[in-house]
Amino acid sequence: MSQIKLTNFIKTDCGRAKLAELSSRSGVLASLRLVWFVIFAIIKDWNLPLTK
Repeated sequence: MSQIKLTNFIKTDCGRAKLAELSSRSGVLASLRLVWFVIFAIIKDWNLPLTK
């Protein structure tokens, strides 16, 4: 099964930079913060056009 690219759902440049920053951290709290960020970033960027 292929891994879903979160950059298809998080569409802003600042959101993608924050995703890279949070995903580089290790630890339980860092993982929870990453999940929290991804959920709200996907909701916020839902109607934005996809930019590359």
